[in-house]
Amino acid sequence: MGEGRKRNTGTPLIFSPSPDYTLGVEIEFQTLDKKSCDLAPLAPILLENAPPLLRPRLSPEFIQSILEIQTGICHTLKDVENDLMQTVSMAEELAEDNHAMLFAASLHPFAQHREQLLTTNSRYEAIMQELQIVGRRFITQGLHVHVGIPDGDTAVRVCNRIQAYLPVLLALTASSPFSQGEDTGFMSYRTKLFEALPLAGIYTHVDNWKSFQDEVELLRSVGVIHSIKDLWWDARPHPDFGTLEVRICDLPVRFTDILGITAMIQALVATLVEEGKTADPLNQHIIKSNKWQAARHGLSGSYYDPSGWLAGRRIPLRDAAVKLLERLEFMAGRFGSSRYLENIQRVLRDGTGSDFLRCCHGKEKSLKSVVQSLWGEFWL
Repeated sequence: MGEGRKRNTGTPLIFSPSPDYTLGVEIEFQTLDKKSCDLAPLAPILLENAPPLLRPRLSPEFIQSILEIQTGICHTLKDVENDLMQTVSMAEELAEDNHAMLFAASLHPFAQHREQLLTTNSRYEAIMQELQIVGRRFITQGLHVHVGIPDGDTAVRVCNRIQAYLPVLLALTASSPFSQGEDTGFMSYRTKLFEALPLAGIYTHVDNWKSFQDEVELLRSVGVIHSIKDLWWDARPHPDFGTLEVRICDLPVRFTDILGITAMIQALVATLVEEGKTADPLNQHIIKSNKWQAARHGLSGSYYDPSGWLAGRRIPLRDAAVKLLERLEFMAGRFGSSRYLENIQRVLRDGTGSDFLRCCHGKEKSLKSVVQSLWGEFWL
């Protein structure tokens, strides 16, 4: 996201505005050995062998068995669809040529964290030195969606308000029930691994862009962070790209689900921007409870409305997702993305990635077979 834009290096942070709710999507794929279906440290090989057209859209991640694919700046969901269809298809061909598979889920079902290799990168090496076993266990993948925002104050205001809705997005995307060969009992165990990291997960209310600038500068000046990239929040303003970045989602297992949740996030951000409302700090205990329910139970969990959009009621997360889709219909119609939201209706009807993984395991009793089955679902 933000291809061709200059990154900010000075202080204070400058927010580079992005008009018209432009989109950028980042997908963190697992790289698997084609024969064993286990995680394999193949990202460096794929990056080295990538054709020139594809190489700018690929990025290494924390461990060598993760490969990130990024879109350019997209103006519509159709742009996102066309961009990802081209780049992911090319990346799959590249993987095939190198005896690898690209796998979409937020945790590999049976890979062992002790066997993973760290990407050779000074930033990642410093992070691992600090995180130790917490970092070694962090072999997760996610979906990040950027939405263009007109200014920093708006980005902070929407970031505050969107916290009320993030557990709904998490419940819809859950795809990480297994870890190291064991059913964790969670729909999104990635969420719990992620929360073990410093400055990750739920964030505190910030009054305005100046307060955000001051917070970041304080954290940098005392050595808590080196850059805004060290704030691993569920959502964050991204001043370099001029976006609000939503990071809470697991990686959906189907391409259509990725498009559906991207359409949902764009319409939600735009709705919150154009409502123009400020938000009082939300009750942190309620936010944490909602997120727990989404991570533990997915769409079967319960949700209490902390901001008034559901009149302060407690309802099932599945019902909250239905209500949110209804609320976003107008904005999706304006963006011409209503048909992409229909993919979320399929998730509500047929289940999330975690539901699919557990169903496959119940039938086949083999996590390798689960990986093979899920791999075949991506383009369906």
